[in-house]
Amino acid sequence: MDFNELAREYGTPLYVYDFDYITNRYNMLKDAFSARKSLICYAVKANSNLSVLKLLASLGAGFDCVSIGEVRRALLAGAKKYQIILSGVGKRDDELEEALKSDILMINLESEAEMYRLEDITKKLNLKARISIRVNPDVDAKTHPYISTGLNENKFGVDINTAKKMYIHAKNSAALEPVGVHFHIGSQLTNIEPIIEAAGIVSELMRELKALEIDIKFFDVGGGIGIIYQNETDISLYDYAQGILAKLGGQDVTIVCEPGRFIVGNAGYFLTSVLYEKFNKQKRFIIVDGAMNDLIRPSLYGAYHGISVVGKNTSAGACDVVGPICESGDFFAKNLNLPACESGDIIVIKSAGAYGFSMSSNYNSRARAAEVAVQDKAHRLIRKRENFEDIIALEKEFI
Repeated sequence: MDFNELAREYGTPLYVYDFDYITNRYNMLKDAFSARKSLICYAVKANSNLSVLKLLASLGAGFDCVSIGEVRRALLAGAKKYQIILSGVGKRDDELEEALKSDILMINLESEAEMYRLEDITKKLNLKARISIRVNPDVDAKTHPYISTGLNENKFGVDINTAKKMYIHAKNSAALEPVGVHFHIGSQLTNIEPIIEAAGIVSELMRELKALEIDIKFFDVGGGIGIIYQNETDISLYDYAQGILAKLGGQDVTIVCEPGRFIVGNAGYFLTSVLYEKFNKQKRFIIVDGAMNDLIRPSLYGAYHGISVVGKNTSAGACDVVGPICESGDFFAKNLNLPACESGDIIVIKSAGAYGFSMSSNYNSRARAAEVAVQDKAHRLIRKRENFEDIIALEKEFI
């Protein structure tokens, strides 16, 4: 991939996605479950570019959505409605109503209060809601606390006993049809043991539900499979799939998996241009035109991203790579050994395909970056760079 050429043609800051890599990652996961009925629902929140969604829809992917906007994106990109799941802790009434009218596969419930609210809305529309319930198995995912979701202290899901009550209520409701059970214990998981443990707990719940004649058709194991940012180890997809299948013990269900980062994380690169180097006494800074509004993960999570300077390899010592925003937290790396840089050099920030552009903002009235796809050695623009008029479009008429 010629990063200099891409920077020259499209400018910086710039997101670049390898569509061949995305295709390969989707197929790897689909193949891991090839012996059983499965549905790979891509987690739209990781990277919601319409061209990325269109590519995955063409491969047969379903979509895990956490807002009605993501449902609309998936449908616009060519997703089949019966392969879309709506999840999320705080769904508004209008979102639930639109999801029902869109006739998607199922709505994933996170609380008793949400179940009763959905039931009322469904009765009003004279429809029937296909539901799953997010069960919190109280399993420690052993990941960053901000992206751990499977413990009782987290805001997600309900405990086993509450879930049983909800399923029994749904079975006896004319407005609700319980078809799935769901869990998701966290993101960037590089140890499969917590996932397998959670699968065992939720599988046992499913057995109890089937004994009550509650016919669960979809066993949703969530997403969260990690990627290599620095020195992590890839999990074995074979062991992952076989571990889940073993916990099911022959129960006849469709396994649903909701990967996001696993598919797009290492497909993405963030390109930014060096403005200049700066020294405060002995402290060296490389100041670039990208900023925390473009890629917030280092500032938000202390996340590591591999960084290189195109065409240069010899280190000139430790430095901080920082952006133009008026925040001390505006950095991509600290105390990183990099070559001496000149104005115009291109810096590549790796593993930027997930939670990069999708978490970007207009902070400091900065226009969001352009996005480019590379596929079969060709490249094309898939989102234009914003300009100032785009930023103020929803405000201008009021001044």
